[in-house]
This record gives sequence, structure tokens and C-alpha cells, in this order.
Amino acid sequence: MMITRLFVPTVLMVMMMAITADSATPTDDQLSQFMQSGGDHSNNWAVLVCASRYWFNYRHVANVLSIYRSVKRLGIPDSRIILMVADDMACDARNPKAATIYNNGQHYINVYGDDVEVDYRGYEVTVHNVIRLLTGRVRDGTPKTKQLLTDSGSNVLIYMTGHGGDGFLKFQDSEEITSVELADAFEQMWQKRRYNEILLIVDTCQAESLSQKIYSPNIVAIGSSKVGEDSLSHHGDPTIGVYVIDRYTYYALEFLEKVQIGSDQTLAQFMAVCPKRVCISTVSVNTENYRRRDPSQVPLNDFFGNVAAIDLIVLDNQTNVDSIAINNNNNNDDNNNNNNNDNNISEYKLEAKQVDHRYHYVDAFPFSLL
Repeated sequence: MMITRLFVPTVLMVMMMAITADSATPTDDQLSQFMQSGGDHSNNWAVLVCASRYWFNYRHVANVLSIYRSVKRLGIPDSRIILMVADDMACDARNPKAATIYNNGQHYINVYGDDVEVDYRGYEVTVHNVIRLLTGRVRDGTPKTKQLLTDSGSNVLIYMTGHGGDGFLKFQDSEEITSVELADAFEQMWQKRRYNEILLIVDTCQAESLSQKIYSPNIVAIGSSKVGEDSLSHHGDPTIGVYVIDRYTYYALEFLEKVQIGSDQTLAQFMAVCPKRVCISTVSVNTENYRRRDPSQVPLNDFFGNVAAIDLIVLDNQTNVDSIAINNNNNNDDNNNNNNNDNNISEYKLEAKQVDHRYHYVDAFPFSLL
């Protein structure tokens, strides 16, 4: 018996299981469509970066932890999330509720929680470390938990929040990552076959400018504001005296709370989550380097969710109604002389298996209370 490990997105796994349930032989067109719809996508990663220090930037930490909470809920395990937080607001002396961070003034959900795994914290959050992380050029002895162990089948969600300007994002008010540096890092990733597709989301002032120099393929970028515009906060918390979340991330989170594992929301729908009438800034979308698929046909879970693995088990000369019969052209002369056509068929049974993940469900965020 031969076992071959395949990795497919959850939606595609359901599609293949539907084929086997009818005991029908898939046509060449069906198999071609299956592979074109995401056959190269085998795993998901997320890189979530908060580049701001100091108490008055509390909202940036809440931003990144809100996205972290969403991708975990949708199936990406901590082992494939790189979380970079430049300041520890939860333990700040000015925090009246120690070990908590809230993204709403009503204190309904503590996004810091009791199972947050921060991979880079404090002064570890630098431009130098971000570039090394993306390109895989980490120092010897770097723990695997601080490495982006992606491959050519990886869909990577990159979310960055902080203070920015035309062509840069500030890190801890001491240095900046420029749009050119970020573009060159993506090109190194492409040349090293470190990604399949990338979704870049930037929530900062003039966020559009950070994606303008990108020239590598299969990258779609979303910015919370156009060049020359500020990205604004949503609301504050009088008990701590600061704003607790930015507008774009607030409405992105409101949309993500309605997404479930296996949902059919698309990337195009996510691109429209924050119209100018509520964001005040103009959300920008850059698909210039993303031409392989129409965003309206891309499941949002291709970036925010996880993928499932299936084992393809070849069971020679056995009959199983829950299987796909495929003609085998590699028969020897003895089989060719055999009048029994059953010898010319191998049975392929699909066995679904979720790997490397334990689902973590949390309550939905009550936006109606705000």
C-alpha cells in the first residue's frame, strides 16, 4: 500500500469528498479546475506586526491582537503565527486592569487573553528583525518559533500597524522600514520560493505608499489610507485615557467576526469592509501584482484560515464505493494479457485529516453594543 500526503484548502477537500461520495470518475476538466483553484496552496502563515511603543499608542497593540485573535479562531495555529509587539501595554503601570488589553470602550473582550504567544516583543521588534524574518536570513540558533518556515505552497498574511508616512512605517519612533526595503524583501522571498501568495494589510497613515514599490508576483496589498491621508482612530476609553482601536481595523474585525471556518466570503468582499463614509480615510487596494486569480473568486480563508491535509491511499485491486477509480496505464504484459479489466484499475481512497491544529473558538464580538 502506498500513501501520498496531499495538502488542499478545506473547501477543496470538501469538493473532492463530494466527488468520491458519488463514486464517479472525475473528468480531466474537473481535475484541472481543482488544481487551478488552489492546488499550489498547501499551508497558511501569518506575520502580525505592531511597530509602536508608548502608552498613547495603545490602539496599535489592540489592532494587532484583534487580527491575531481572528486568525487563530479561523484555524491558523500559533506555530504558524509570528506575532511582533513593540510594547507590553498589558503590564504597563498606567493600565488600571493589569494583564488585559481591550479593543472596545465597553471592555467586553480582553484580546490579550490567557493564551497569547508573542514571538518578538519590546526592542526585538526592529526593521532588521522583520527583514531577516521575511527573507529567512535569521541568525544561527534562532528558535523555530521566531522563524517564518514557509515554502512555495504557503499563503502568507502580513499585517502591519503603527505610525507611517509617505513610503515608510516607523518602528518605535527610532527607525523606519521603507517601501523599497519591503519590496526587496518580498522579491527575495519569491526568488527563494518562500510563498505562494501574500496578502499585505497596512493600517497606518499614508498606508498605500508602503505597497507602491512592490514588483514581485502574487501579492495583493490593502492600505487603510491613500498617500496624503491620515488613518484615524475609532473610539477611546475614558478609563485609560487613550484610543483603543483604529477605524480600519475596527471595521475589518467587524467583518471577520462573521467569517467561520469553511465560510464563502471572498477577498473582494473583505476589500470593501471600510468605505470612506465610515473610515474617513480612503482604503487603497493594490492588485497590480496579483493577476493569477480574480479576488471575487478567492476565498477569504485562503489567507485568514488554515488548510487541511488529506492522505491519498492507493489500494490496489480492491473495491470501495467511496473511492475514485482511475485507469492505470502502467500495467505489465501479464496484466495486458488478462481479460479481467479489473486489473487495469487502481482505487484511490480519500481520507481527510486535520493536522497540526486544535481549534480555538471564542465568542463573537458584540458590535451592536457600541
